[in-house]
Amino acid sequence: MANRRAFEIAFVGLKPGIHEFNYDLNDQFFIDKGAEDDLTNMSANVKLLLEKNSGFMLLKFEVGGKTVLSCDRCGNPIKMDLWDEFKMLVKLVDNAEEMNIQEEDPDVFYLSRTESHIDVSNWLYEFVMLSIPMQRMCSREEMGGPQCNNEVLEKLKEMEAKTMEHNANTLWKGLDKFKDN
Repeated sequence: MANRRAFEIAFVGLKPGIHEFNYDLNDQFFIDKGAEDDLTNMSANVKLLLEKNSGFMLLKFEVGGKTVLSCDRCGNPIKMDLWDEFKMLVKLVDNAEEMNIQEEDPDVFYLSRTESHIDVSNWLYEFVMLSIPMQRMCSREEMGGPQCNNEVLEKLKEMEAKTMEHNANTLWKGLDKFKDN
């Protein structure tokens, strides 16, 4: 990452209270992090609210933006909205490495009291990736429309019909032996 320091926050110099940081992430950020190949035209905006207290910090990530993904149904590119909120609790402790190994809650992170900066780039990547919808499909209104790959949809219908026919035959197959009794 060429501009890695852009994702480091010098929290030692911050006064107690809420501080806002904004990050505009594009394709290059995700390529540098090793993102999937099918993500294109990624434009994510993350607003980070850092609430500094003595001994801990509460980080709230508000993810928004857009990306172009391949439809799970027809394979054509579709635009998807990104949105979600995530919270992290960062505790300042003496034995941070040991505490991070023992911690089971993924929303809690331990940082050494001797640290002065916190790198949020991995959390930015993780939370944007988690904000991508699990089902990447055209909406019901758009399905079969001009943007869909109709060849693939027809093949899926054909395969579904064959599966239904096969299941119908095997469903009653075992009951034939009782017919003669």
